[in-house]
Amino acid sequence: MTVRVVVAEDHYLVRQGVLAALELVPDVEVVATCSTYDELVAVIEDVDVDLLLTDIRMPPSQTDEGIRAAQLLRERRPDSGVIVLSQHVEAAYAVRLFRDGSERRGYLLKERVSDIDELEAAIRTVSEGGSVVDPAVVQSLVGGHDQRRTSVLDRLTEREREVLAAMATGASNAAIADQLFVSPRSVEKHISSIFTKLDLEPSDETHRRVQAVLLHLGDGQP
Repeated sequence: MTVRVVVAEDHYLVRQGVLAALELVPDVEVVATCSTYDELVAVIEDVDVDLLLTDIRMPPSQTDEGIRAAQLLRERRPDSGVIVLSQHVEAAYAVRLFRDGSERRGYLLKERVSDIDELEAAIRTVSEGGSVVDPAVVQSLVGGHDQRRTSVLDRLTEREREVLAAMATGASNAAIADQLFVSPRSVEKHISSIFTKLDLEPSDETHRRVQAVLLHLGDGQP
């Protein structure tokens, strides 16, 4: 039975590599390719897709578009599967991907695409209702629980972490509000709370944003 696949990847060479690999997988038909989140949303709305093969980061924000697309696909097309491809092990994104259930979900490192047998097995498993997790991600999740350093970022709520991650991309308050589907006033409150919880003394607003972003990039280590 043919598996109808959509490929979402903004880097041209990587996208071409994925497409070349898929040509070697029997009974797979690529029905659309996308390079931005907006393009992907349109495809999800209009194209009958069995499996989405997507990068985590795409324009416009280059943060978590692939994860958000997976969540949208579960809402709009619950019988469709998603395999998220990542350049590096990002356990937090894997947790988000599987938070609402592991059925028809996969998380692989991009390097696995070059192994045609492994790629085919992942496509078959996910499209038939199963789940696939890259062994490197499993190791990170298991080992990280015991080895994780104490971080001031642990003080933040999940929403505050999302706001801080958006701040790290240079997004304005208005852009963060649009991205997270909240009001600008709500974003202001979250940012104020972030400053307080991270012990950032009152000073120039821009300076405190920079300090908060530096903590985010350093995983909360001073």
